[in-house]
Amino acid sequence: MSLSVIIIAKNEAHAIGKCLESVSWADEIVVVDSGSTDGTVEICENQGAKVVMTDWPGFGPQKNRALDLATSDWVLSLDADEYVSEELAREIRDAVSASGAVAYSIPRSSSYCGKYMRHSGWWPDRVTRLFRRGRARFSDDLVHERLIVEGHTGKLSNPLMHEAFTDLSEVLQKMDSYSSAGAVRMAGKGKQSSLGAAVLKGMWAFFRTYILQAGFLDGREGFMLAVSNAEGTYYRYLKLMLMNQK
Repeated sequence: MSLSVIIIAKNEAHAIGKCLESVSWADEIVVVDSGSTDGTVEICENQGAKVVMTDWPGFGPQKNRALDLATSDWVLSLDADEYVSEELAREIRDAVSASGAVAYSIPRSSSYCGKYMRHSGWWPDRVTRLFRRGRARFSDDLVHERLIVEGHTGKLSNPLMHEAFTDLSEVLQKMDSYSSAGAVRMAGKGKQSSLGAAVLKGMWAFFRTYILQAGFLDGREGFMLAVSNAEGTYYRYLKLMLMNQK
């Protein structure tokens, strides 16, 4: 059984090389780029990936574009800041050969400002990324897309490594981007918000992350992440409120 790896990217030169190296054993690597200016495209081409340049329609639609370009029996969808360990690579090859399910979820180990989080709702953070081509597609959500699978989904045990946020500047940039996309998504579903709702939702996000999901066990980074989640949630609902007014 053959395997295609699909990746969507924009200005990921700092991370995508490691991602590509970790799946160099795959039969095909497809990268859909939405306007990189930092050398991402050159890195991908130099490592043998097939690169397609296009616009940016949102996460779900973009991943489906990449999926439509894949030609192998199986597909592994990765983000540019993720990489596959040798142990996970062996497990993926075994799973594809066994064909015991049409898709597999993988536990994901994510880092926040250099620390891999073991609590805070970030572990084991299972994501369904490995699937038989033709048996799954991504939802059309602009952000927080999900894979819709037709058939049984199995489980792999070795983690996918995810360097989510390397520093606070990246945290703030992604917070702004994700909160905007989330507000657009909610507005499209007819959701309403207010200043009070934004404040309460933000406070709840902090309490859930730091207390209910034991973020305090992740040390100072656990507190920082809880604050980031609170801020991101607050801004998402605040942006939705302003959209409602228009």
